[in-house]
Amino acid sequence: MEYKMMGINELRKGDTILVDDQFICKITDITLSAPGKHGHAKARVEAVGILDDKKRVFVMSAEDRAKVPLIEKRTAQVISVNDGKAQLMDMETYDVFETTVPEEFKDKMTEGVQVTYSDLLGQKLIKGIK
Repeated sequence: MEYKMMGINELRKGDTILVDDQFICKITDITLSAPGKHGHAKARVEAVGILDDKKRVFVMSAEDRAKVPLIEKRTAQVISVNDGKAQLMDMETYDVFETTVPEEFKDKMTEGVQVTYSDLLGQKLIKGIK
């Protein structure tokens, strides 16, 4: 997975961050404290995992740098839908793969429909219907 390095003090609510080099999380809250008498400013970051919906809270120096994953959105066509799973074909590479259908798209997911998806650490997530 490709990523770029950003300072913690540059991150904002809603940004995506890689926590512990294995969890892709969306920042829900970030608080910067004032520097102390003998130290640096601290940042308290609250983030929720995109894949597992777990809340993670950690404190870092505001001068530290964090990995921000570069998430690529791709297009695929639905080949078939069975029991909450969809078989998709990537429109550029013609790779065929299977993924779960999110609740909000279950009634709209039919054969031949084009969807946008993201590949996050090997797991493909449907983001929208074209």
